[in-house]
Amino acid sequence: MKLTNLRALVAAIEEGSLRAAARRIGVSQPALTKAIRELERELSTTLLLRSTTGVLASAQGMVLYERARAAERELAQAVEQIEQLGGRMTGTLTIGAVPLAVMLLVPEALRTFGREFPQIQLRIYEELYIEQLTRLRKGEVDIALGPLPEHLPPGEFASEILMPIDMVVVARRGNPLARSSSLAELADAPWVYTGANADSGYAKTLYERHGLKPPPAGALVNSTLGLLSIVASGNCLGLLPRQIATHPFAGQHLVIVPVREGSLQLTLCALARTDAALKPSVRHFLAHLHRAAHFLTGGSVTTL
Repeated sequence: MKLTNLRALVAAIEEGSLRAAARRIGVSQPALTKAIRELERELSTTLLLRSTTGVLASAQGMVLYERARAAERELAQAVEQIEQLGGRMTGTLTIGAVPLAVMLLVPEALRTFGREFPQIQLRIYEELYIEQLTRLRKGEVDIALGPLPEHLPPGEFASEILMPIDMVVVARRGNPLARSSSLAELADAPWVYTGANADSGYAKTLYERHGLKPPPAGALVNSTLGLLSIVASGNCLGLLPRQIATHPFAGQHLVIVPVREGSLQLTLCALARTDAALKPSVRHFLAHLHRAAHFLTGGSVTTL
């Protein structure tokens, strides 16, 4: 199976057009069509479904597309790692980070890392942590920054603790529930959950840690900005890192609810695939993250 043929298939599926795919990879349209047909003959199946409006992947084509994309990423990673091991610190480093990390750790780490390695291009994706793990497993990001998962399979990732996270209960300024003193008083109020479903929300974790039934999910969001907007404009409650909840922008609209149970304690960590952790740029960026965390926490951070 030729790599050039796989690249032709990937381009066709992503562009949705054979003409655009040929232009993208710098070949003629007949040459691209021939490459894809060679794959189809080799596998004895149809990989592309053709219509008057373009092309799209068949079920079999989608399987091969996903594997081809993964193979391309792995090869690119191998080339970069070989070059970096030879002393040429070039290439791309992709980071997936939760909003707290983007606000606090990433700017300082980017500043010092970029000064030391100006030829490394950095890409930052801000997203929820469960999505980062998916990207990490696929090799789409080199490092994921977020709360340490509770049930992480041992040995799957190289993990390093960076700093503690203090998740506090927040409410809209003026919300009568903002004066509550216990989680029990808030048990019937609608909460904003972050994630794909309420089973993965931090509010659920907080209540269960205190032996309480989780509160109802008033809304499900996939971003911290979504949580901020909903809590600040209605009667929903939510959990936010203390550093975000007390930020001047958020503080205009939100208050921390003084529940006696306190905050939900989490740990911000960096995760990398064990093979990616061998890449020099990954190791160097982890060192710069530790330096930034040390600055923020006064040196009270340990390393796994």
